[in-house]
Amino acid sequence: MTESDLDPSANGRLFFRSGILRAERRQRGAPRPALREAALAEPAHEIPVHAECDVLVVGGGPAGVAAACAAARMGARTVLLERHNHLGGLSTGGLVIWIDRMTDWNGHQVIRGFAEEFLDRLPADAVAGPPRSAWGSRDPGLAAHWGQRTAAFHGVVTWSPTCDPEAMKSAAQEMLLEAGVEILFHAWGAAPVVRDGAVRGAVFESKGGRRAVLAPVVVDATGDGDLFHRAGAASADDIDERDIHHCINTAWLFGGVDMPAYLAWRAGKPDEFSEFMRIGRERMGLLDRAFVSWRDDVALFMGPRLAGFSGLDAEDQTEVEIRSRRLMAGHLEHYRAHAPGFAGAWPMLMAPQLGVRHSRRLRGAGRVAREQWDGRSAPDEIGVSPSLSPKFANVSVPYGALVPERLDGLLAPGRHLSCDATSHSFMREIPQCWLTGHAAGVAAALAAAKGVEPRAVPAAEIRHVLRHQGAHLSAAEPVALPAA
Repeated sequence: MTESDLDPSANGRLFFRSGILRAERRQRGAPRPALREAALAEPAHEIPVHAECDVLVVGGGPAGVAAACAAARMGARTVLLERHNHLGGLSTGGLVIWIDRMTDWNGHQVIRGFAEEFLDRLPADAVAGPPRSAWGSRDPGLAAHWGQRTAAFHGVVTWSPTCDPEAMKSAAQEMLLEAGVEILFHAWGAAPVVRDGAVRGAVFESKGGRRAVLAPVVVDATGDGDLFHRAGAASADDIDERDIHHCINTAWLFGGVDMPAYLAWRAGKPDEFSEFMRIGRERMGLLDRAFVSWRDDVALFMGPRLAGFSGLDAEDQTEVEIRSRRLMAGHLEHYRAHAPGFAGAWPMLMAPQLGVRHSRRLRGAGRVAREQWDGRSAPDEIGVSPSLSPKFANVSVPYGALVPERLDGLLAPGRHLSCDATSHSFMREIPQCWLTGHAAGVAAALAAAKGVEPRAVPAAEIRHVLRHQGAHLSAAEPVALPAA
């Protein structure tokens, strides 16, 4: 998410308007011949059970990793299915290595717990960001410096580090293995196992064919709500066209650059930089700015944001990948020719995971909504998120945002949680996914241990464990747990 173009809009809302390219879908190649058959009947067959566990987590992105770690640490036998060969999801495979704000506008870190421990595990040379002493600073010089390095907004320095994706992959893997999580890579969670109206596991596809993992509690951390959708839970897909939260693109890295030279030129010759951007947009339709990474010789491009495509449609996804790769080549040529610090740039990596920001949002027992950005604490709070700007208070995240309205046996943390379209602008970010995933893992383990549905777990008990595991909540409260 790029915050330099925050734009005030009606009713005090803020929309992210950082260069959206609206494109029409187009057919590639020759027209397809008419289909001879509309569908095929799949014969019924038995699916081998691969494992039985207490908590099954489907998806190893930020929410899934946090959930699996938290559940396993509470003694739950936990299995995690991940379709790729690494953990971290969009924070690693999607190159969303700029970890957005974890501090509030006073410099207090409010997204903690799993998130804080995870970042503390990274090697010092794998993290770039302001020192703790600068968090919350409104010093103009510091804010200008860190503003160029994606860590100061509205004149306030924030904790928004940029991290080495490979270091994050390794840290996530080792944290889960240490906690006792059973990781299964190259396993695509394909369908929920539904019994008597509750999810009790999932079927996955792999090179070994279709297999199932059974569990009394499932955490859908797919990011797109694949499991809860296929189990029949209701969802929302409304968007705000003025916001980037619905755009899709693939990010990339350029190596061999001199980012200090580029930043000095951008700050020192703003007219030249504006003309550089204008020419690039005229040529390609949209030109993305280069962002800092964890190293001065690597530039991050979050990628031109493409609107009008669906993250749930394979043909749309393919079109976005093709356009993004072509745009990467165009950016390389334009930056090499005209941007100081990029003469020797080379294409280091295009993200192996497509950057889908939004597809489905759960309709939950509760939700995060715009009218709640007033500092109130939700009765079932399980975390606190920084707000979009200093004009808003911190945002309380309710447990109900992870719980389907009616479907049992499942929790849905991450970017597909229950919220309105405006709140999704920040609730989809990596730190918020860590926050909700951490809470979901705790709740899932408690539900499995008690033999109850997730919706029946008291929020006070979830908060008690979250505090013990280092999470930040709005107010300390004494919790009298039932006798064992």
